[in-house]
Amino acid sequence: MTTHSPLPRFHSRHAALAALLCCSLFAGTADAQQPKDKPAQATPPAKAAPKVDFEKHYLVILRRGPSWTPEVTPEVERIQAEHLAHLGRMAESGKLVIAGPFAEQQDPTFRGMCLYKTETLEEARKLAEEDPAVKAGRLKVEIMAWYTEKGYMTFPKAKPAK
Repeated sequence: MTTHSPLPRFHSRHAALAALLCCSLFAGTADAQQPKDKPAQATPPAKAAPKVDFEKHYLVILRRGPSWTPEVTPEVERIQAEHLAHLGRMAESGKLVIAGPFAEQQDPTFRGMCLYKTETLEEARKLAEEDPAVKAGRLKVEIMAWYTEKGYMTFPKAKPAK
């Protein structure tokens, strides 16, 4: 339900204009009231916005690919084992910061995510697409750069990049 102001819209615009006019009038009288023997005080310099340092990671969303099926077969188990081994190698190299599957989401095509620490999006894409589950079509990847303020995220188990 939308609530409306009991006053017509033009009243708020007129009030805003009146407030601006009063501010400009009073700003002028403040200078007029300054004693002649005292110099006007300088306005302090505006403070610069604090510099924020960002860290860039590449967020890889794993979704069901065109070959995904819910059946668990020996072939599916083999691909899953190779998928986990690939993620282990990426973590060991320091390129993969963290990864894991999704659950309890509304869109069942979302399977999991990986967070890569690489120099470029293309490098993250290449590594993610080398995943045997992606090559087999069980998974497909969506990749994007993700920035976080430096120091807010730490992954104590992540290895430094080699």
